[in-house]
Amino acid sequence: MTETAGSSLPGDPRFFKRAGPFSLDIVAAAIGAPAPASAGDRLFRGIAPLQSAGPDEISFLDNRKYLGLLAETRAGAVILLPDLADRLASTSIALPVAQPYLGWAKAGGLFHPLPPATPGIHPTAIVDATATVDATAELGPYSIIGPRVEIGPRTIIGAHSVIGAGVTIGADCRIAPHVTIGYAIIGDRVTLHPGVRIGQDGFGFAPSPEGLISVAQLGRVLIRDDADIGANTTVDRGSAQDTIIGAGTRIDNQVQVGHNVQIGRCCIIVAQVGISGSTILEDFVVAAGQAAFSGHLRIGKGARIGPQAGVMSNLEPGVEVLGSPAQPAKSFFREVAAIRRFARRDRMRHSESKPDQPPGD
Repeated sequence: MTETAGSSLPGDPRFFKRAGPFSLDIVAAAIGAPAPASAGDRLFRGIAPLQSAGPDEISFLDNRKYLGLLAETRAGAVILLPDLADRLASTSIALPVAQPYLGWAKAGGLFHPLPPATPGIHPTAIVDATATVDATAELGPYSIIGPRVEIGPRTIIGAHSVIGAGVTIGADCRIAPHVTIGYAIIGDRVTLHPGVRIGQDGFGFAPSPEGLISVAQLGRVLIRDDADIGANTTVDRGSAQDTIIGAGTRIDNQVQVGHNVQIGRCCIIVAQVGISGSTILEDFVVAAGQAAFSGHLRIGKGARIGPQAGVMSNLEPGVEVLGSPAQPAKSFFREVAAIRRFARRDRMRHSESKPDQPPGD
């Protein structure tokens, strides 16, 4: 196995196309930093961490834990907080911004923009005669486009993905390989990563003496603009209502979204979260890894759910909860501290009650 030059740095050219080089003036404008007083025409070819960046690369610092690296870095320019500019090596140029990590994200998008669609339909793709595919869209190998499907401009459908009958997909969407979509209306600039399943039956049934009788799932999945759904996540369609993923929401890998769930704008749902049917997450909710929600709940705007929390009741806007069952963070930490005190006291009593052991035993 061989490595190409620079393959240990971000943006291995075998996998990531790079734009540029760009002048410092262009980089500063892209990230919202003040225009440099001098050297604005100096060219930069990419981004890299402080430890490895060279004179023609942009780096960043947003964690004061790594302040020591500022004096040592060889980076040509560094995105950082304004009050840290004087800590930077004299060989580097400061790009001060209020949110360095956001600046870093914008710089990365400048040097490594997403590749555009390559218009056309692969010879192995199967497209129903009643489907409407924009001429600028890209259909990958062995993709299947069902009856009455509508695919918008510059949208990419990856290899082996299946788009079921009647589905509508907007402009500039990116549907990765091995995605299945049914009963869905999808907005613009939506990204679905590999293995995502959209629109399958919700988990609904009625018990009877003869067994379990499935309840008809007659709703849809509505995915609003700019949503991003991670690999192997499943979003069930609604039963009598629609399942909704709000605009700008980011869902991590391996998340389960049950039928009739409504997720608001710009929510963050981390890996392995489970959301039971008919639960509503209002805008800007954050759910950390492996959190679980019972059904028919309302989670208020801006609530923050800790990792592995079990949410069994409604939450007010802005609250932060931890534990299972979930409770306010302050209460949770008080209980943890109390348990630790009890454990220490128990160990001390246990050690004091032991008789002294004779030497050699």
